[in-house]
Amino acid sequence: MGKVLIGLNAEFSRSSDKSFEWAVQAAAEMGYKYFEPMVHFGRELMSEAGYFHTVSMFDDPYRIKDACDRAGLKISGFSAHGPLGRPEVHCEYLKMAIRVAGEIGVPVVNTDEGIKAKWTTEEEDFVLIKYTLQEAAFVAERRNVKIGLEPHAQYSRTPEGLDRLYNLVKSPAIGINFDTGNAYLCGHDVYAWLERVAPRLVHMHAKDISVQHAEAERGKVTGTPVGCACGDGVIDWERVIRIVKEKCPRDIVFSVECGTPAQAARSLEYLSKLV
Repeated sequence: MGKVLIGLNAEFSRSSDKSFEWAVQAAAEMGYKYFEPMVHFGRELMSEAGYFHTVSMFDDPYRIKDACDRAGLKISGFSAHGPLGRPEVHCEYLKMAIRVAGEIGVPVVNTDEGIKAKWTTEEEDFVLIKYTLQEAAFVAERRNVKIGLEPHAQYSRTPEGLDRLYNLVKSPAIGINFDTGNAYLCGHDVYAWLERVAPRLVHMHAKDISVQHAEAERGKVTGTPVGCACGDGVIDWERVIRIVKEKCPRDIVFSVECGTPAQAARSLEYLSKLV
């Protein structure tokens, strides 16, 4: 069975108005060993000025690898979310993220179906999603990169819906990036859902949800960008860890998704004691 490893998603630094390199160094100083960068297509002002943590895929990919190598961090995956059902938006973006991942040895690229176009039917959406996923899978298979599908939007908000997305393309490159917080906010049994996807799990977003957040939004939303510190919320992490250790055939990085450096530090302290 697989091991549980602890990493940090770069989203923890979004409130700090700092650069990607700052986020990497901060994660290392806290004691993390794995890191999940977020990549974007093209250029945008805030990250170019050093006030935001995402990295343009127009940069040399070794900017990402070198920063993590200097800090002693391994890259668990890329966050490369976008609307799979809108190929004109996400197809080339996702394929480029996979090529960048392949070049510097990143094992997983995470995404979801995103917000649908206003004018398409559900039937049309699944044709479009299949097109994008198949194009991405062709690129991923050659590079030994996994595509992690995350429960995060209108179709993946249920176990059956996530399975439907997963089964659209028959490829060894397709897997699941399970997000504990999104699954909880969707209103489902997190642990039963995790057991269902465990054999296909390739990465995890370790997201806890505060009691106040749960009371305000559970059953009303399909997910949330970041949660609270792991251990401060409603998720039973001992149970999550046990399921992954017993049911998952590969090592899985729990990539913590929280909103501040202080939450990231508390999450690592809490999860480390359980693992």
